[in-house]
Amino acid sequence: MGTTALGTYLRARRAQVTPEHAGLPTYGARRVPGLRREEVATSAGMSVDYYIRLEQGRERNPSAQVLDALSQVLQLDADARAHLYHLAGLTPATTRIAVPERVDPQLLRLMDMWPDNPALVLGRAYDVLAGNSVAHALFDGFDLGPNLMLKMFQDPAARSLYLDWEWVAGHTVAGFRALQGRWPQDPRLSAIVDELTATSPEFVAMWERHEARPKRLTTKRFHHPSVGDLTLQLQAFDVRSAPGQELVVYHAEPGTSDAQALALIGTLAATRKAEQARP
Repeated sequence: MGTTALGTYLRARRAQVTPEHAGLPTYGARRVPGLRREEVATSAGMSVDYYIRLEQGRERNPSAQVLDALSQVLQLDADARAHLYHLAGLTPATTRIAVPERVDPQLLRLMDMWPDNPALVLGRAYDVLAGNSVAHALFDGFDLGPNLMLKMFQDPAARSLYLDWEWVAGHTVAGFRALQGRWPQDPRLSAIVDELTATSPEFVAMWERHEARPKRLTTKRFHHPSVGDLTLQLQAFDVRSAPGQELVVYHAEPGTSDAQALALIGTLAATRKAEQARP
């Protein structure tokens, strides 16, 4: 019996915790990175044989108490712990939905009412389902569609757009990993991973970290071809009417040069929209 996603995750996270960080003594040379299996098992209060069965996929139904103990030993934060629970099947993992993803028309109208706030709707696999005019203007030269993950690693323009490309890419991969935990049967998610695994060594290196972290309030630095560099805050919201979709909204700190630059981008977007509406 082959290993499971849970076993792979435990093994990857075990390799990232050093004995020093775990408060364990070290003796002599170590042949494995991070903690040994027996160190994890002993620290978590379980038998070594049981923990080995977890990693090897021979034990597939750990209890919540076991997962909590492993989370503490492996020093998982709240997002990583939630991902561990998803992989163990102790939280609802939404199954595949075979219908195409569509954006609620009311949400589209709401986004159009934000002339100074770039807003996107992302699907379960970070497909770009919609964006308002100022969002398209912000990502000018990058072309938002059709998939944010593929654009991040396959479009050279991404490295010019994001001043901290490696950091942004790492967070994007961690968010994608969290989505996979929620939607383990979604074929689109698997297809994106397969394509990037075959084409991008940088993606592979980030994916193998097994970091799982949903989008949240954060800061990103952009380079815009018309207004130069600007720093924006990002906030992501779950779309309750369409499970799996995320509304991502950007804003600048009021009274800053970033706000002025974003307002100029909004003006450019309005001008472009007016020109497109002319007969």
